[in-house]
Amino acid sequence: MSARYFEDFALGERFTTRGCTISEAQILDFAFHYDPQPFHLDKLAAEDWPYGGLIASGFQTLLISFRLWYAEGVINAASLGSPGMDELRWSAPVRPGDTLHVEAEVIEVRPSRSKPDRGTVIIAYAVKNQAQATVMTYRVTHLFRTAPNGAD
Repeated sequence: MSARYFEDFALGERFTTRGCTISEAQILDFAFHYDPQPFHLDKLAAEDWPYGGLIASGFQTLLISFRLWYAEGVINAASLGSPGMDELRWSAPVRPGDTLHVEAEVIEVRPSRSKPDRGTVIIAYAVKNQAQATVMTYRVTHLFRTAPNGAD
């Protein structure tokens, strides 16, 4: 995928990232540092939780999905960051050995009223595993620069 500026995004446009397999070691390391709940951190204890085994932190899944999206290069040239995200939902557990990818859809494109050098693009994200089961969804309001000198 190629880098985009604000005017390069079209309503309804869709993107799919490459996949990434998450290992047990990655889940344990992330949990140790950032989310030490037993079902993320302790393989044996996790068996007694409703998930029936070790699962990745939802925050880890979110960060992996952002990394996959960023690696595609779509937002790299013109991103001005984001004022926030909405509707974050974890719909299924992510387990060791799962391969995740991201499917993204542009759901709103709006030029700035006060700053002509930028615009807002809202993208709906679905993170799916190797069985195409959706494990997480969210929406991000992205701020993008317009192309230099109005060129695409």
